[in-house]
Amino acid sequence: MARPRTVFVCQQCSAQHAKWLGRCTECGAWESVVEETQRAVVPAAGSRTSLAVGAARGGAPQRLGDVAHEQRDRTGSGLIELDRVLGGGLVRGSVTLLGGDPGIGKSTIALQIGGTLAQAGARVLYVSGEESPEQLKLRADRLGTGLEVTVLPETCLEEILAVADRLEPQLIVVDSIQTVHSRELTSAAGSVAQVRECAASLTTHAKATGRSTLLIGHVTREGSIAGPRVLEHVVDTVLYFEGDPGSGLRLLRGVKNRFGPTNEVGVFEMGEAGLSDVANPSEILLAERPRGVPGSAVLPTVEGTRPLLVEVQALASRSVLAMPRRTTLGLDSNRTAVLSAIVDRRAGLRLFEHDLFVSVAGGVRVQEPAADLAILAAIVSSARDVPVPPDAVFFGEVGLAGEVRAVRHAETRLKEAAKLGFARAFLPEITARRIEPPAGLRLVGIPAVGDLCAALADSGVS
Repeated sequence: MARPRTVFVCQQCSAQHAKWLGRCTECGAWESVVEETQRAVVPAAGSRTSLAVGAARGGAPQRLGDVAHEQRDRTGSGLIELDRVLGGGLVRGSVTLLGGDPGIGKSTIALQIGGTLAQAGARVLYVSGEESPEQLKLRADRLGTGLEVTVLPETCLEEILAVADRLEPQLIVVDSIQTVHSRELTSAAGSVAQVRECAASLTTHAKATGRSTLLIGHVTREGSIAGPRVLEHVVDTVLYFEGDPGSGLRLLRGVKNRFGPTNEVGVFEMGEAGLSDVANPSEILLAERPRGVPGSAVLPTVEGTRPLLVEVQALASRSVLAMPRRTTLGLDSNRTAVLSAIVDRRAGLRLFEHDLFVSVAGGVRVQEPAADLAILAAIVSSARDVPVPPDAVFFGEVGLAGEVRAVRHAETRLKEAAKLGFARAFLPEITARRIEPPAGLRLVGIPAVGDLCAALADSGVS
C-alpha cells in the first residue's frame, strides 16, 4: 500500500505547494491554501484513472471531419424557465452543476425535476448526502411531487456508482457534491482532491452510460462554487440560483452551457408548492415601483436573450463623515463609485458631501454597462429631490469623459419597454438616430451626462 503524503493545495486554482502559504503564488488568492493528506493510488495495468473523462468514449485519434454528428436527445424538466436556460431541456449524458446560497431552492428544484421525470416513467436516483429520506419525504409531500423518486442516503462515490449501475436511472441527482468522498483518497469530504476526483468520476460515468447527472454545489462567501475551479470546467453546464431569500423571486442564471446559450436567465417564484415559472418577470419586478418618488429610474436590461425591466433606486443623503459612504446592492460598487464621480464632475452635484446608496429592487443583480444611464438618472433625481418621469426608461454606457455610448440589444430593450406601456426612452444619441422606435415610444437621445441633466430638467426634474 502506498504511504500517505501531505500536500498543500489551493482551493481556488488547485495548485500544489511544498509548504503552507498565506497567499497562493499561482492565482494570488489569500488564505486559500489548505493542508491535505492523500494516498497515491497506482492504477492496475491497462486501466485508466477516473480523471480521464475522454476514456468514456475511447481515446482513438480520428480526423475531425470523420466525426459523426450526434443528435442530442433532450428531456423536458417540467419547468419552462429551466428549459429556457438549458437550451430546451436536459441533455442525455450531460452533467449540470447547480449552485446558490443556502435556502435559495436548489434541493427544491432538483426534487421537482426528479418528480416530473419519474411521473413520466423515467427512473430517478436522488443521492442525498445532507438530508435523511424522512426529510426528503416531508419536502415531497409539501411539493406534491417526487414520491416516485428513488432516494439513496450515501456519500461514498464507489457505492453511488454501484447502485447507479444496478438501477440504471435516466437521471442522477447528487445533493451535494461536497459531501461525496472516494475511498481512493484519504482526505476529508469536501476537500479539493475529493471534489475534483468525485466530480470527474461522475462525469466519466455520465458520458459512458448516457445518464443525465445533476450536481448540487455549495457556494463560498463570495458567491462562487466551493471547491476547485476544475469543478466548473469538467461539467457541461453551470447554473447559479440568485435572489433575496426574503423575497419569493428567484433567478436562475446559466454561466456555462455546452449544449445551449450562455448567460440565459430563468425567473421563478417560490411558493408553498415549490418553484413556479414567471411568464412576465418585468411586470412583477415593477409591480411595487413607487410613483412620484425621487431616486427611482427604470432600466431595460438584457440577460442572455431575455429583456427585463428593473427598478434602480438611489438615495443621496448629506453626510457627516469625512469619507462619505458608497453602498450598492445588486450593482458593481466600483462602477457606481466611478459614475458618482463623473456626475459630480460633469454636472456639479457636489456628491462628495453626500452618502450615496444605490440598489436594484427585487434582489436582481445587474452587471452590464448599459445600466450606467439609469443609475445616473436615479442619482440626479435623488440629489435634486425631484422625481424622474414615471413613463420613462433609461439605458446607455457612460464614459469617463461624460459621453454616453451605445449598447447592444437596443431594439429588444425598447420593445419590452413599449409592451409595458412606457412612453419615453432616454438612450445614447447615436442609437436614437439609427433605429426606428416602437409605436407609442418616443426616443430622447443623450450625447453626454450634462445633456441628461438638461433633458431631465425639461421633463420635470429641475
